[in-house]
Amino acid sequence: MLLDISPLRRHRDFRLAFIGQLVSSFGNFITYVALPVQVYGLTKSSAAVGLIGSVQLVPLAVTALWGGALADSLDRRSLLLRCEALMALGSLALVVNSLLPRPSVAVLFVVAAFTSAVNGFHRPSLEAITQKLVDVGDLAAVSALTSLRGTTASIAAPALAGIAIAALGLPLTYSIEVATFTVSLAALAAMRAMPPAENTPSAGLTTIVDGLRYAAGRPELIGTYVVDIVAMTFAMPMAVFPALAEQLGGTATVGFLYSAMSVGALLVTVFSAWTRNVRRRGAAIVIAAAVWGLAIAALGFAHSLPIAVACLALAGAADMVSGLFRMTLWNETIPPALRGRMAGIEQLSYMTGPLLGNMRAGFMAERFGVSRSIVLGGLICVAGVALCIPALPAFWRYRQTVPSPERSA
Repeated sequence: MLLDISPLRRHRDFRLAFIGQLVSSFGNFITYVALPVQVYGLTKSSAAVGLIGSVQLVPLAVTALWGGALADSLDRRSLLLRCEALMALGSLALVVNSLLPRPSVAVLFVVAAFTSAVNGFHRPSLEAITQKLVDVGDLAAVSALTSLRGTTASIAAPALAGIAIAALGLPLTYSIEVATFTVSLAALAAMRAMPPAENTPSAGLTTIVDGLRYAAGRPELIGTYVVDIVAMTFAMPMAVFPALAEQLGGTATVGFLYSAMSVGALLVTVFSAWTRNVRRRGAAIVIAAAVWGLAIAALGFAHSLPIAVACLALAGAADMVSGLFRMTLWNETIPPALRGRMAGIEQLSYMTGPLLGNMRAGFMAERFGVSRSIVLGGLICVAGVALCIPALPAFWRYRQTVPSPERSA
């Protein structure tokens, strides 16, 4: 039942990538909390916090598909190095802006958009290197380890962010992310090159269309995208966390709200070996998404920090179950030659939902109040996920198959 860590022992480059991304994830999540806290502090508007999602979504929609195509046609390690250097510059801009007597809200939105655009090139390459770092038989364990990496950072870093903002101020808080990027860049530099396969076509519109055509012909892939977008669009509550924190104890509590979902996710990850025995991958994803919606709806009725944290932990556990099955399905069945392009599509699916969801939550909170925004979003999520069963019957019935990626071409 416990987590399988053997890929870390056996594969040097996977170990380097794991350590580097673990460290940089801490910086990412600290800024993930600090940025909306600063926006809310400057504007006192949950709608303004929700707008961060809109300025991130547009550049991501433009770059993610191109980033996936480039990940299939270029050296993935080299592409990651360039992207992380650019994102470090974005973090440095946040430091400089926060040092000004009157920090600019516009700069915060510009940096958010810039980082999102770069992430559209970074994330597909990061996802696509997995098949080059480990054996096919390690992919289920790697999915759990990757989730562990993210959840560990997302538990500790937001709590650290709340403390750092209060004790050190925003400039030093943003500086933490700049420092973590240096570790990640060093780890990537120590890894071997990862050139594309011979005769790989250059990235372009044709290769992007080929990737979209491949995804459209795989109903189980479409199901993973649609269910996650529905769940996150209607039930993502993070845009209202700064306002909710004020109701539950003040700014110092905001880190606990951001960390809570990851606590549940971490518990699922540590005891994730059972997922290997579940063949109804599609049904598991749908059920987990419905539980996520119910837990978020319950959050809207929470009037104390412990109850809110418990609801969010349950939501995070459900989201991690969905994520583990989605990640393993992708890595087990997608050919290496298409992995980057599919990772670009995956990024659009799992980033679009939260970004749209935060916009929804922020604007509904301004119109109906924080609690009603959360409750209505969770209930609509459950209804939307339920409708996916008759709308996506092939996905609902999908059972695990484990061909090698090469045979899936």
